[in-house]
Amino acid sequence: MENPAVKKYSDYGPVAGLAIALTVLLTGCEAQSDEAMAMPPPPEVDVAEVLEEPVTLWESFTGRVESPATVELRPRVTGYITEVAFEEGEVVTAGDLLFQIDPRPYKAREQAARAELALASSQLELARSEAGRAQTLLESRAISREEYDQRNAALMSARAQVQAAQAALDTAELDLQYTRVTAPVSGRAGRALVTRGNLANANRSLLTTVVSVDPMHVYFEAAEKFSASSQELLEDGRIRNLRISLGDESGRQYQGKLDFIDNHVNPGTGTLQYRAVLDNPGGMIRPGQFARVEMPVAQLDRALLVKRNAVLADQDRRYVYVVNDNNRVAPRHVATGRPVGDLVVIREGLNRGDLVVINGVQKVFGAGMEVKPQLVAMKESGQDAHSVAMAREAAQ
Repeated sequence: MENPAVKKYSDYGPVAGLAIALTVLLTGCEAQSDEAMAMPPPPEVDVAEVLEEPVTLWESFTGRVESPATVELRPRVTGYITEVAFEEGEVVTAGDLLFQIDPRPYKAREQAARAELALASSQLELARSEAGRAQTLLESRAISREEYDQRNAALMSARAQVQAAQAALDTAELDLQYTRVTAPVSGRAGRALVTRGNLANANRSLLTTVVSVDPMHVYFEAAEKFSASSQELLEDGRIRNLRISLGDESGRQYQGKLDFIDNHVNPGTGTLQYRAVLDNPGGMIRPGQFARVEMPVAQLDRALLVKRNAVLADQDRRYVYVVNDNNRVAPRHVATGRPVGDLVVIREGLNRGDLVVINGVQKVFGAGMEVKPQLVAMKESGQDAHSVAMAREAAQ
């Protein structure tokens, strides 16, 4: 049976009919192509279920490293420095010789005091002997009572002279010992401020400083509302250490122990002073360094968590994209809490089991858009959120 359309086109002649047929065919193909371009496939996005688990909330504070013991070393006797017995900046041990003051004048004084003691001791022996004879003579009435009392008084005077001579000898020996200026504590010595050949005045001249290096103290200020909860978390065994990072390092963390909370609140800032003890066996941490201290401030038995990069901002409100059973997205306004590693606590707006877009949010252009969800875990298995964050920072 003859096609009416073909017959109609043939009325224009064979060439014209063929041209019209081709035009109709191409127009139909273009229409189908435009329809295909207008409906692209749904974009693939990573979604994860809202995580619910107990978490410990940490707060970060700025602190400063200080030495537990800082000693300004001054001489106890006056004299000329004959030896500087340490390398500037090196670690010294308590009792190590640092400076030697010329001991000869003090040695001479010690010898003179020893001679005075010997003389006083001999006079004491003589006075003791005379007092003994006086006792015998008094009993036989060979001497008067007055002469007996005089010999006893001479004995007591001789004893006092011996004690004074012994004290003078002790002082001279102590002064001689003080000519050796030793390290009072173990730590790192500073610069030698008085060098060989210069006069050091007793109790005045600053010779050097020594700061203890192991352990170190980290002082920081925190609001008083954290004191009770933080101390409870650290004392009940759930959390043993604070996390401490130094200002000159990236990714490396130290473990410190909270050992002191001040007994009064600073009225100007409303904060309490805290102190952490930080082991420093290599002596590489120095007093004065800035530190960032992370301290636990609260424990949540049940907390809803999502990836931090899943939370978007719309002016002053925050929201996430939630995928429903029909694979369509809808924005959900949320109230966020404290971050926990690369996760964040959601205080309001989500429920356990909600599917949240965590990767590919840039492919979502509005509510009701269809997506192709790929289910992934909200966090890496076997690691807490903070450990994951620290591992990623160290890898970078």
